[in-house]
Amino acid sequence: MNIRIRYFTAGFAGLLAALAACVPVAAETLDQAWETALAADRRMRAAGHHTQSAEETLAAARGARLPRLSVEGGYTVLDNAPAIVVTIPPFPPQELPLGQDKGYSYRGTVSVPLYTGGRLSSGIEAARAGVQVARQDEARTVLDLKLQVVELYAAVLRARRGVEVAEKNVESLTAHTQDVANRFHQGQVAKNDLLAAQVALADARQRAIQAHSALDLAQASYNRQLGRALTEPVVLDELTPQPVNEELAALTARAMQQRPELAGLGEQSTRLRQQAASERAASQPQVYLSGGYRFEENRYQLYEGVWSATVGVKWDLFDGGIARHQAGASHARAEAAAQERDDLASFVALQVRKAQLDVTETRQRVEVTREALAQSDENLNVAKSRYRAGLTRTPWCWMPKRSVPGATPTTTTRCTTLCLRPSDCAMRWAIFL
Repeated sequence: MNIRIRYFTAGFAGLLAALAACVPVAAETLDQAWETALAADRRMRAAGHHTQSAEETLAAARGARLPRLSVEGGYTVLDNAPAIVVTIPPFPPQELPLGQDKGYSYRGTVSVPLYTGGRLSSGIEAARAGVQVARQDEARTVLDLKLQVVELYAAVLRARRGVEVAEKNVESLTAHTQDVANRFHQGQVAKNDLLAAQVALADARQRAIQAHSALDLAQASYNRQLGRALTEPVVLDELTPQPVNEELAALTARAMQQRPELAGLGEQSTRLRQQAASERAASQPQVYLSGGYRFEENRYQLYEGVWSATVGVKWDLFDGGIARHQAGASHARAEAAAQERDDLASFVALQVRKAQLDVTETRQRVEVTREALAQSDENLNVAKSRYRAGLTRTPWCWMPKRSVPGATPTTTTRCTTLCLRPSDCAMRWAIFL
């Protein structure tokens, strides 16, 4: 009975596995790939933590303006009770106690800054600019990651097309080799023709092996980018080019306004200038208001608990030039960030121009490839017909290499078209779309 149950369970599990294998797997789109990569990438997590750190720094800078409440207490034991010696002639010296040799005390204090010379306000503005820097860095990380994903996505599709072309090449050359072998056995062609066909077939099989290896590597790289196992199956949807049809000047202007690197360097310069102002303000008078309550156990004291209020001023008239030099260093870094931004602006303009040229070139290559494929296929058919009719002694597999023998115009054109979508994405990355 138990054996029957085991066989039934094993058979049912096998049936479920077979049904699962027959269910078609939905192809993954580029948007889904982006979403998965953004959720799995460690750089995105690190960028998010950097942004969170900057926001916490801003909250701390704002909290410096608020009142600060502190309490403390303790229990003290002295080896001798505090006392004084009083001498009043003609009486002998007398010892008068001032406090107890042990007792507890506590106090609570509230303090709030009244005037800091702009130190706190500049610190808050510097922290606010720091938050913007972190957010722009996070946006740049998103763009870089999306561009990497689309390049790997297109690489998988290109490698798959390469496998299809290589397999069709092997299939075509296999049929041709069989045809030449039949003709050779009938004495219609020389053995040299058969050897040439066999060599071409072996070369095609080597390229097919290389194409399969390239596909496996492309899929492994894609899975790694998305945080998956390297051997996980990859089923991708086709890419559709979405070009940006705008003039170069308009694209460049948009890139200057929207690129996160430029905005980040601008905010970095602002942050350093505000930091310099905050450090410079440390040499100004610092006015504060404090008050509190203090209690000390002492039976010899008339009022053990005392309330107090203080308006104080602290002014470092000379600190060895520390504040001035620190402010100068921050200001120099701010100027450096401004210069880096100007240099990056020219590089961004170059990136936009290069991306537009790449898109234009790829579009033209697609059209040229279509025409070349049509012409090469016609030429190949003519060569095959002439060889089979005995009008030429040169096997068609000796012809100068065209796209790939046996590849259809649709398949090879798709390989070229796949170059267009990464170029479009590079354009969008350059102008931050």
